[in-house]
Amino acid sequence: MEFRETKTITRQPNFIEYANNDCERELVQKRLNSLLALNAETARQSEMYRSDREKIEAETMKNPLSLDKTFSYFGLILGTLPPAAMFIRFAIDGHLEGWIFGVMLIINLISSVVGFFSGKVIAKAIRYFENLKWSTMILALPFLGLLWGIVSGGAGGIIVFIIGAFFGALLGGIVGGIALPAFTILHRSLKKGEMIELKHFLPIAFGITSIICGFILGL
Repeated sequence: MEFRETKTITRQPNFIEYANNDCERELVQKRLNSLLALNAETARQSEMYRSDREKIEAETMKNPLSLDKTFSYFGLILGTLPPAAMFIRFAIDGHLEGWIFGVMLIINLISSVVGFFSGKVIAKAIRYFENLKWSTMILALPFLGLLWGIVSGGAGGIIVFIIGAFFGALLGGIVGGIALPAFTILHRSLKKGEMIELKHFLPIAFGITSIICGFILGL
């Protein structure tokens, strides 16, 4: 009786099989990431809209403004008009000479640019505060507006060194402390999700700013 020796041959996976496995794992990871991102977006959407009706109203807006754009544009308006009103006041009182006028234009430009870009940072804080109770939000907004105004006004006034930065921050703080709470209360009342119609934004933003400018001009 013959006995034959049997050998077990173990085949080693080659480079192509390793590559295929890596590709499959990468594909699975991409699909998983896409699914997680979709779930996160669905959760964000459900938190953003208070009802299905509000979601439909947001989707049917003709000229919607996102939260970032809303407060960037509002910062641009606040950084432009109140300082301009202050300069007009100086001119009416006869305290504005030719060379000072050029300096004032530079200050106005800096304040408006800083107001625009810092508005995006303020929008992140507003996103948080608008999800709190009304009373909590209203109490916190004047301090946030004060800080926003100090940064924007101080940046513009710094061109006239320490004195200009002080008065710029003082004026900006007062304007921001008044304007931001008033605007945000109306924004929260009119927004759909996080968006507001352009036709609602413009009268609110310019109305609040015009009232402030009127006080500066003594009207």
